[in-house]
Amino acid sequence: QVQVVESGGGLVQPGGSLRLSCAASGSIFRLYTMGWYRQAPGKQRELVATINSGGTTNYADSTKGRFTISRDNAKKTVYLQMNSLKPEDTAVYYCNVRLGTIESWGQGTQVTVSS
Repeated sequence: QVQVVESGGGLVQPGGSLRLSCAASGSIFRLYTMGWYRQAPGKQRELVATINSGGTTNYADSTKGRFTISRDNAKKTVYLQMNSLKPEDTAVYYCNVRLGTIESWGQGTQVTVSS
């Protein structure tokens, strides 16, 4: 079982920025596809962004141009830089790890965008 721990959430004003971090265990971190998902109250969990082992990224239309996903294999960490935040970005953000049949989720970190 891969252990996944998110950090970096909090309260930010509209237009502000936050950086989320996700640390994952395992000696083969470099092979994982890492992703960020979010779930707002009363809504289904949705994709935010993913990055595969080769560094190819994929973003939801709602986050393109504002969010950037990146990874540091030496630190076994993936980041989500969130800029120009909007109230509709408010949600619990979850980190996801995938490799073949391996899949793990973190417990989530709350991001609240409000004035």
